[in-house]
Amino acid sequence: MNVALLAPGALAIASANLELIRGGQRHRIALESEPQSDGSRLLTATTALSHAAHPETGTSGIALSSGLWRMSVVIVGEDGREVRAGVAAATVRTTDGPTLPVSPSPRSGAQFRLMRSVDGLAILKVRAPDHQAELDSFDLRWDRITVRGRLIASHAAPASYAAQAVRRGSGAVVEAPVEWEGDAFTFDLPLAAMASGRRTQRWDVQLQHGRTRLKIARRLTDVRRRNQVFRTSFRIIALENGSLLRVHAYITSAGALAVSCAEFEGAHDGAKEVA
Repeated sequence: MNVALLAPGALAIASANLELIRGGQRHRIALESEPQSDGSRLLTATTALSHAAHPETGTSGIALSSGLWRMSVVIVGEDGREVRAGVAAATVRTTDGPTLPVSPSPRSGAQFRLMRSVDGLAILKVRAPDHQAELDSFDLRWDRITVRGRLIASHAAPASYAAQAVRRGSGAVVEAPVEWEGDAFTFDLPLAAMASGRRTQRWDVQLQHGRTRLKIARRLTDVRRRNQVFRTSFRIIALENGSLLRVHAYITSAGALAVSCAEFEGAHDGAKEVA
């Protein structure tokens, strides 16, 4: 979080702090006074934010619980007097650019959003991460497609989640063996089981635990149109049985990983060895 506030011009400042308050919880962040070329002063601070129930390893700063946090500035003058004031909410621009004005933490999935109260003051809204499967990457190779991602805010042991490809229309499910390292998962798409003749089949990729099904998707990003930015090409993949597949692994408009595949028309008898 980056803060820049215009300081009162007539007050000689000895110290200043930004306070975040929710119920009986209170956090203080020291503000620095920075003189400007026009004679004014800005009170500035930069700190990392994290969710109290979902800490981020290696991140210093302040941990906040879910809810609405009021913001105020406490200034102590050189004469010892203390002045307390609310923070006016800045206007949030709503341009239709390539990035979103607000995005979740790319590491934990927690959300921190500045809002305006009914009296025009700034409020920080903190929300815990959703239970989700975050796509980190997928590698397009000549003989496989490897998917890598993270389980966010898991409800059970990661090893109890199964990786699946679900065919659109029929609901047919094909599972893939998963390797887990903490909450991080890696698996190869079961392309041999996903192919069904030369007709193109479309599949969604997910993690499944009990009745819970999590589509594997790129959500922790500020990119507005993910399917237009994260673009991939078609790939001809050779399977172990010698057959060739025309495969397209791609990101949908909602950010989910999807795959279309069909047997390659130019290889009626599969891939033949050349002497």
